[in-house]
Amino acid sequence: MAKFTFVGGIHPYDGKDLSKDKPIRDILPASELVYPLSQHIGAPAKAIVEKGDRVLAGQKIAESGGFVSAPIHASVSGTVKAVEPRRVVSGDLVSSVVVENDGKYEEAPHTPAGPMEEMTREEILAVIREAGIVGMGGAGFPTHVKLSPKAPEKIDYVIVNCAECEPYLTSDYRRMLEEPEKLIGGLKILLRLFDNAQGILAVEDNKPDCVELLRRMVREEKRIRVKPLKTKYPQGAERQLIYAATGRKINSSMLPADAGCVVNNVDTVVAVYRAVAEGLPLMERIVTVTGDAVSEPQNFRVRIGTSYRELVEAAGGFRVPPEKIICGGPMMGIAMFGLDVPTTKTSTALLAFAEDEAARTEPGPCINCGRCVEVCPGRVVPSRLADYAEHFDEEAFLANYGMECCECGCCSFICPAKRPLTQQIKSMRKIQLAKKKKKQEAKG
Repeated sequence: MAKFTFVGGIHPYDGKDLSKDKPIRDILPASELVYPLSQHIGAPAKAIVEKGDRVLAGQKIAESGGFVSAPIHASVSGTVKAVEPRRVVSGDLVSSVVVENDGKYEEAPHTPAGPMEEMTREEILAVIREAGIVGMGGAGFPTHVKLSPKAPEKIDYVIVNCAECEPYLTSDYRRMLEEPEKLIGGLKILLRLFDNAQGILAVEDNKPDCVELLRRMVREEKRIRVKPLKTKYPQGAERQLIYAATGRKINSSMLPADAGCVVNNVDTVVAVYRAVAEGLPLMERIVTVTGDAVSEPQNFRVRIGTSYRELVEAAGGFRVPPEKIICGGPMMGIAMFGLDVPTTKTSTALLAFAEDEAARTEPGPCINCGRCVEVCPGRVVPSRLADYAEHFDEEAFLANYGMECCECGCCSFICPAKRPLTQQIKSMRKIQLAKKKKKQEAKG
């Protein structure tokens, strides 16, 4: 059977055996939870509680700061200790609501929005927005915005990213195996927003049990199909996923909707189901805690705002002192400076490694081997772009399609000279995106 894929990509050691057979475990947080007001792309949320207020689990504690924004809800009951800047994974200080957990987990009243069949498109979108749902694969784009293209009738495909191509991560895998009815239920809700669309569950072929289970469950669904994709990183990147699943191409100046597609992550689709069918806002997510330095790699159901330190403790602590800790996957994740920072809506994993292999590697000069070009899914020349970035040659960087880089890390992984290609290109892309934003703001 043919497996759909894209040009380029790599096959790193996936490390999934450490946690893929570990069922989702619920863990309850300790005394303090921190809710950064910037957990999404767009305007920060605005706190609507003050120090001393008592809150309930599911109660809104911050409202949207604009259309491209998302509200935030408490995940426990307790008392607001402060609204103040706190450190997040990136090391930045971000204004946050701090709640002292009272251990009672009393919930705010919630009811399903109503029979889904009777809800209008606008009503469904309003529920999703009010629930504070954002892209939970790591991007954090507010979901109600993504589901509001200018021409919804031109959307042909609603794709669920079930690839989970990042090494070591198994949270989506466990969610598909353990709660497939919520995943499919969420996809059905999304299809109600797009009358002409087909639903695609795009799963890498290293998850045959998920493919078989989901196919069995959608056998009678005329608008949903399961599409096995070749196991290759970065199969789950938005552009590559769309091409592999539909054959349609997009570039950095396009949105998926321009190609008639809408793409959402597994956890995001489940959150949509819980919001519409159960009346629950986004308060929790699945997080993989793994790596060779972790005593008992696990998949946890985590209440947002819980400290990463508590996740490590729940996984039995460290087997050996880790040299490297990463938030997210090893290819696109962020190296962490410490564990005393909160999980957020976009927290997918915590990886801890006994050795920091990258730190032991001394970069050498480019040998013009072309391997970075062969594996680049964006079809650019990473070695050349990195040179332009290193010398701040913005004109050449843009002329050679530097903005088409998706920052997947394939070039850095494959480079025999161990040059930090992705990091250099990413820095220049960040400068260009900031300039573009400044120009847009100047135009009003």
